[in-house]
Amino acid sequence: MIPDKLMITIFFLMISIAGFSQTSGFYDFKVKTLEGDDFDFSSLKGKKVMIVNTASKCGFTPQYKDLEELYEKYNKELVIIGFPANNFLNQEPGSAADIREFCSRNYGVTFPMMEKISVKGKNMHPLYQWLTAKDKNGVMDSEVKWNFQKYLIDENGKLVDVIYSKEKPGSDKVISWLTAK
Repeated sequence: MIPDKLMITIFFLMISIAGFSQTSGFYDFKVKTLEGDDFDFSSLKGKKVMIVNTASKCGFTPQYKDLEELYEKYNKELVIIGFPANNFLNQEPGSAADIREFCSRNYGVTFPMMEKISVKGKNMHPLYQWLTAKDKNGVMDSEVKWNFQKYLIDENGKLVDVIYSKEKPGSDKVISWLTAK
């Protein structure tokens, strides 16, 4: 027979271990901007967020214009965060400076752009591990299929949906999500 004190200690130890094994939440991520500055996702609390993997040499690259228009119109409610990635046919080969110059000159991008990362494979960034795995995000499994795939995060840091590349950033589905109360 196990004494009560030991049983209570074991119980609290098990709860502690379970708590430590929980995956990070959306607001726990910290990344670097294209300029190398820290960007803490906890600063996004209370806002809807669209995470999008970008590339400068892709057929979907003109979506930068659509993303910027959406950001300008809804920037009080929405933060768009671009993550350049070179995972698909070498369509984002440039340096951080090249990417910033391209986005500014061609599309006037003002939404936050982060450092280039991997969005799939063995070097997948932890944020994308969270976005694509139900056991981490608690909502759904997905796979990043191409550049300009969009992930929607609500005001509470919960994954809501994935929008595939062919669907424009300002689609009816996205606008309905943005304007829903």
